[in-house]
Amino acid sequence: MKGLIRAFDGLPKWAKVILALPVLDIVWAIYRLCRSIDKGNALGIVLAIVMLILCPAIFWLVDIITIIVADKVLWID
Repeated sequence: MKGLIRAFDGLPKWAKVILALPVLDIVWAIYRLCRSIDKGNALGIVLAIVMLILCPAIFWLVDIITIIVADKVLWID
């Protein structure tokens, strides 16, 4: 799991923005779930599952903005 997280963190900014587009944003929802599982964050796991099921298309704009501004995906850790 740490390898997957490091791989996503090591992507160039343009690749992160492409993965944040509305249809592909599911990748970042899975990334959030893996990050929460890796850190043992129960609240993060529950929120990531809810985001994965209910609203993956809502956060694509937030993801794009935070990737452009901070070069990372916004998540609670």
